[in-house]
Amino acid sequence: MLKVGLTGGIGAGKSEVSRLLVSYGAVLIDADRIAREVVEPGTPGLAAVVEAFGPAVLAADGTLDRPGLGAIVFSDPDKLATLNRIVHPLVGARSAELEAAAGPDSVVIHDVPLLTENGLAALYDLVVVVDAAPETQLDRLVRLRGMTPQEAHARMAAQADRDRRLAVADLVIDNDGPLEDLEPQVRKVWAELVERAGR
Repeated sequence: MLKVGLTGGIGAGKSEVSRLLVSYGAVLIDADRIAREVVEPGTPGLAAVVEAFGPAVLAADGTLDRPGLGAIVFSDPDKLATLNRIVHPLVGARSAELEAAAGPDSVVIHDVPLLTENGLAALYDLVVVVDAAPETQLDRLVRLRGMTPQEAHARMAAQADRDRRLAVADLVIDNDGPLEDLEPQVRKVWAELVERAGR
């Protein structure tokens, strides 16, 4: 089994890279998806978040009001740290379960947005960084995700900067250009991963 950490700044295009890798045969463990699962209604994770931040973080239907919670934590590093202390151990435990279920010959891609920030590079056999210029990230967040420039800047500022991410990279996928430039790069990285997994 080859364990790969995949990361990149918000708006860099990591989701598209994940999608392509899965289409080639990778096993994907998506930390963001797991982070949503561990705070679904009825979970200990949601109970802990409500205890820490109050019932105002719940939507009318009892689910977590993610935009509301985001507005609280992305403007306050201490509150973000509190949220991470609740969610990260739960995500780590579930990720380990999913990894254990993958076959011994698998290439397992751990899609981890905050890999650099949380010092997780050493957990993986290698790290792939999806890279885009900050201007590209900002444009995508505003144009494609409907964020205001202020919201986009706050989200970007809550993550490691580009240099710190690139410093942990074993392989880099440049996603500054159009989508059609991405696929050949991801295919090349996949070939490298399969070759390493076979060693």
